[in-house]
Amino acid sequence: MLLQEQFDYIFDLIRNARIKALQSVNSEQIILYWTVGQFVQQKLEVSEWGEGTVKNLSAFLQSKDPSLSNFSKRGIYRMRQFYLAYTDFEFVSALPTQLSWTHNLEILSQTKTMEEREFYLKLTLKEKLNYRELRRHLKTSYFERSLIANQLLPPSLDNYPRDVSNVFKDSYIFEFAHIPDKHSEKDLKHALLGQLKDFILELGKDFVFVGEEYRLPVGMKDYRVDLLFYHRELCCLVAFDLKIEEFEPSYIGQMNFYLEVLDTDVKKAHENPSIGVLICKNKDHEVVEYALRRNLSPTLVADYSTKLMDKALLIQKVKELFRDIR
Repeated sequence: MLLQEQFDYIFDLIRNARIKALQSVNSEQIILYWTVGQFVQQKLEVSEWGEGTVKNLSAFLQSKDPSLSNFSKRGIYRMRQFYLAYTDFEFVSALPTQLSWTHNLEILSQTKTMEEREFYLKLTLKEKLNYRELRRHLKTSYFERSLIANQLLPPSLDNYPRDVSNVFKDSYIFEFAHIPDKHSEKDLKHALLGQLKDFILELGKDFVFVGEEYRLPVGMKDYRVDLLFYHRELCCLVAFDLKIEEFEPSYIGQMNFYLEVLDTDVKKAHENPSIGVLICKNKDHEVVEYALRRNLSPTLVADYSTKLMDKALLIQKVKELFRDIR
């Protein structure tokens, strides 16, 4: 081993030890807050303590150590809320302790069910979301949109080599691109590429950008895919075709052609079949269902919005969808 390599090895040991030490400190902090929340809740539920006692506890702790800023009256009640949300200690030690207290509070304040909280905890860990990115996913109802998309996956993806659940969405939100109400497909594409980091955050961090207007030469003619990405977990190319009109069944044939060319001429031997995503301004779910029912190529149809969606409407849509499935 060269001397420089030996020095790099020692540096990596130090860096990894520091990371582990910070993770350990964070884990202990989250467990501490859960334990305090548990203690306070036990006292409150038997009426041994009242609101004034919690206020006095906060004053006492901060008089003992002014650095304990998280132990304000409001902070202590947040710890109680944290305990009530996660009464299972084993679950707390498995997931929430891997995130910062700030991340935990954001998830706690913006979610209503355990299923939803667990979704965002796992998503934040998997995609290493910072606080801003997590807030956007909560704001854009990422959970509800994923639920809907998972229920509407086409038959052509039933036997796909990898699990595609939670990868694609039924509706994409492009509020970050500031697209005017009247826009062309060119405007839409350029706006998304101008905010590529936010666009990939909306798609999912496993997406890697390959190119725009990706050239597919066939015979004496060139064909072009609007946007081509690679998905690391699925190990496949993903072709996105942008349409500013409502979905039409004829769009499927064009996408099937693109996927055939990609799989024949571009895909590597170890990669999985390419997937196509048609993103349209609007779509009729019944029309989409009929169009994809006998389609053999792994193609999905989604719509897009240039503004944030109403979460209440999305929740209602989820309820209706699950009711129809039952």
